[in-house]
Amino acid sequence: MRYNEKELRALSQQPAEMAAELSMRGPKKGSVAKRRLVKLVVNFLFYFRTDEAEPLGALLLERCRVAQEEPGGFSISFIEDPERKYYFECCTQGQCQEWMEALRRASYEYMRRSLIFYRNEIQKMTGKDPLEQYGISEEARFQLSNLPRDGRAAFISARLDELD
Repeated sequence: MRYNEKELRALSQQPAEMAAELSMRGPKKGSVAKRRLVKLVVNFLFYFRTDEAEPLGALLLERCRVAQEEPGGFSISFIEDPERKYYFECCTQGQCQEWMEALRRASYEYMRRSLIFYRNEIQKMTGKDPLEQYGISEEARFQLSNLPRDGRAAFISARLDELD
């Protein structure tokens, strides 16, 4: 993926949705857990040395899987390379759950699916398309038919369960 380092650095300094010092271990064999400042900004997870302002790196939270590991820990792996995992250890199980939920909600795809779901719910209730006033209601990215077939029913079912 191509990116502009200057813009990425500037993004890393923006207010974070979540930030904490966590133990982090990279995907390399024999990697040792190190204390890192971890910041979630939009759909990027930045990690820093605890005493530095420049990020050491960033993970783009798209096409990734967040999984519970040992109690108080979670991992992030990517669909393209599921064996390459980044491990994080939190202070408490509660903190771990908060991080996992926030990371799952951070992807563009999750936000797009949520928008589509709530757009359809508002349309059912009011009879009007809430995106029409912005002139974007016909754009393909906002159509339910563009969700992957296997994920469409599961996504809608999960969202309806949350509303109960």
